[in-house]
Amino acid sequence: MPAVVVVGAQWGDEGKGKATDQLGSRVDYVVKFNGGNNAGHTVVVGDEKYALHLLPSGILSPGCTPVIGNGVVVDLEVLFEEIDGLNARGVDTSRLLVSASAHIIPPYNRTLDKVTERFLGKRQIGTTGRGIGPTYADKMNRVGIRVQDLFDSSILRQKVEGALAQKNQMLVKVFNRRAVDVDEITDELLSYAERVRPMVADSALVLNQALDDGRTVVFEAGQATMLDVDHGTYPFVTSSSATAAGACTGSGVGPTRIDRVVGVIKAYTTRVGEGPFPTELDDDMGERLRQVGGEYGTTTGRPRRTGWYDAVVARYATRINGLTDLVLTKLDVLTGLEKVPVCVAYDVDGVRHDEMPIDQSAFHHARPVYAELDGWSEDISGARTFEDLPVNAQRYVLALEEMSGTRISSIGVGPDREATIVRHDLLD
Repeated sequence: MPAVVVVGAQWGDEGKGKATDQLGSRVDYVVKFNGGNNAGHTVVVGDEKYALHLLPSGILSPGCTPVIGNGVVVDLEVLFEEIDGLNARGVDTSRLLVSASAHIIPPYNRTLDKVTERFLGKRQIGTTGRGIGPTYADKMNRVGIRVQDLFDSSILRQKVEGALAQKNQMLVKVFNRRAVDVDEITDELLSYAERVRPMVADSALVLNQALDDGRTVVFEAGQATMLDVDHGTYPFVTSSSATAAGACTGSGVGPTRIDRVVGVIKAYTTRVGEGPFPTELDDDMGERLRQVGGEYGTTTGRPRRTGWYDAVVARYATRINGLTDLVLTKLDVLTGLEKVPVCVAYDVDGVRHDEMPIDQSAFHHARPVYAELDGWSEDISGARTFEDLPVNAQRYVLALEEMSGTRISSIGVGPDREATIVRHDLLD
């Protein structure tokens, strides 16, 4: 049975939650391996809509064990709010596992995130202000706090004290803020210890044993390829590894155990936050895509920037992740358009680039080179086979498949679980 990585192939919000949820009913474990509550998944089950922020989407699949891996940064307050919200709606969350090595987002990092972003002024990154970046920075600076530290109050206090020795200097002397009290933070974090204790596990061991036993494991990325800290549009990126390689470091499962890598990609493109976006539409058509597609952040509610499908980005994502499959979402949003432009290359100062420019300055100045494809007017929300689609919709999908460099195995034609056309089995 396979180990499958599911990643975003654009700038996020592609519908990974729906893709993972579709797999989740057929798998044993779903693992969130990076990021925190700075992004979210919206999953529709029947008449119910669930907005997930920190929890893996497998939490909604009976019999599936959801896992928060070591590569995730965890805001414990948010974690329990989300668990309580799902419990109140009758969702069983008792199978959730949390890696003992996952890092905790302490309250002072939320404060630092917000004041630092304001301090940057025009050079803002566009963070969500939830303490994600500062917590990953603490991890790399070796002053982070991990879930396992909650169970030794002496060690926890020492770590909080060590982190605040520097951070309080910044808060007071640079940002003119009140110093944070060590005991106050320690006590707040300790208040979560007994509730989280039953969930804590050596998740790397659990997952490797599951694969040894023939179980199926899906690794679910937060954020997306173009927001990856190494391979995205730096510095307008997230603080973690959002590509397929991050699934290994963020879960403790080796690369030789991964069988399939599935990229999720919209039939057009969206982006949240600052940074270059070659196909962006700052006009009525961009607003149409936003309204019809419901392009507002699951976590923040921020309106998403919208644009046409970018095949250069798709090819890049295929290459960086080693994609074996694409899941194309929101094809139905394009219904009613007479022509649908697709970006096939970039023009940078008169030079054509068929692949991603080598430097970010060139990418920032890139202008899309479009090919126009014929649109369709028929309602496709009821289509369940590829042949059910109008001819022009079929041609659009096939054109994207050829341009993107990997097969399109699944097509989303609506928000519901069932509104999907399966061309190839992702678990085969």
